[in-house]
Amino acid sequence: MKKVILLFFVFSTMMLWNRTNAQELGLRFGDVLGNNVAIDGVFSLGEFSRVHGDVSFGDRGVGIEALWNFVYRPLGQEAFHWYAGVGPSLLLGDPFILGVSGEIGLEYTFREVPLSLSLDWRPRVNIVETTDFVPGPFGFNIRYVFGRN
Repeated sequence: MKKVILLFFVFSTMMLWNRTNAQELGLRFGDVLGNNVAIDGVFSLGEFSRVHGDVSFGDRGVGIEALWNFVYRPLGQEAFHWYAGVGPSLLLGDPFILGVSGEIGLEYTFREVPLSLSLDWRPRVNIVETTDFVPGPFGFNIRYVFGRN
C-alpha cells in the first residue's frame, strides 16, 4: 500500500511538472513531518491559486506535502501576499503517516532581486497509521523566483 501511495505522489508531481514550470524553488526551515529542512517549490495555477509542495529528508524518513493554496492575495502592495490552503501529507518512514495539512502564511517577494521569503503555519490531521491532530509548526521559506530579473 505504501508503494502505491508513493507512486501516486511521484506520478502526480511529474504530471504537474510537465504542465507547469516551478515558478519558485528553495528551502523550507521548520518541522516538515518530523524533518527539519525541505526542498520547497511553488507552482502557479492561475492568478490567485497555486500548489505549494515540499519534500523533506531526515531521520524520520521522506516527507511529502502538496498543498493547494486556494487563496493567494496581495496585502495592500503588490510584493506582500497572504495565502491559505490544504492538501495531503505523507511520511514514508517509521511511523508511516498519511494525513491532511492546512496552511496559512505571509509572503514577501522582493522587486529588485528574484527572491521570495515567507512564514507559515501548518496544522495537520493524521489519518493513517494513527489518527490525531498535530497543532503544527511554523516554517520559514526562502525561494528563488524564476523569470524575474
